[in-house]
This record gives sequence, structure tokens and C-alpha cells, in this order.
Amino acid sequence: MKLVLGADHGGFDLKENIKEYLNEQGIEFTDYGTLTGERCDYPEVAKKVAEAVADGTFDRGILFCGTGIGIGIAANKVHGIRAALCHDLFSAEYCRRHNDANILTMGGRVIGPGVAREIVRVFLTTGFDGGRHADRVAMITEMDK
Repeated sequence: MKLVLGADHGGFDLKENIKEYLNEQGIEFTDYGTLTGERCDYPEVAKKVAEAVADGTFDRGILFCGTGIGIGIAANKVHGIRAALCHDLFSAEYCRRHNDANILTMGGRVIGPGVAREIVRVFLTTGFDGGRHADRVAMITEMDK
């Protein structure tokens, strides 16, 4: 799986923690920034990551901001992106199983690194159930044209 990460300043520390986790697990990724904790604008990071997932350069992405909300809203503006804000394991599992989410968003000011690592694990290891859910995902895709 090809994975891309991105964050603004509010999600920078959590992104760095998740990078450590991914390295520990031997999961390769590309970091689209921010590369410091200095202020930056999350829509710019979200757009870069979302476009790279949408065009197939990467299979999935993980985005971080202070709450995970703004960066997810921005990512979902890109056609073909289904970004899901998850702060619990159930949401991480079902955003994949039922919605085939291709970007996970989390808030660095909302969630601790231990839970975030588990959410990432679930997001990366859970497949899409397909079936009736595939029809719904197709409907969502048609809506964002």
C-alpha cells in the first residue's frame, strides 16, 4: 500500500508520532508536510494529499489538523476523496468497511497518540465490504462531480 501523510501546525506533533509508529511497523509512507510546527494553512496540505490519492499516486492518506475537521472538509472537496474523521476504533473500522474511506483525518488537539496509533492500524488493515455499500459509495462519487 502506498500511503501519504499531511498536517498543518495543529496536527504536526500527532503526525510525527504516527510517522514513528509507521516506521516501527515497517509501513512505507511519504510526508507532504508540514515539516515544522510553524503556522501553515490546512487547505493547502489537504489539497496536495487529496489530489495525490485521487489520481492514484497513493492508495490512502492520513491528514492531521487541530481537530481533524477542517482538513477533512478541505480534502473532501477533491473529486473521488472520501475522507473520514475518526477518533475511535469503531469509526475507523466502519469508514473503511462501509464507506471505503481513502483518507483518515484526526485532530492533534483532540486525540492522544496511543489511540491514534490504534486508529491508524485499524484504518490501514480493514478492507471494504463492497456489496450494497459499493452502490452507496458510487452514489457519493457521483455527487461530487
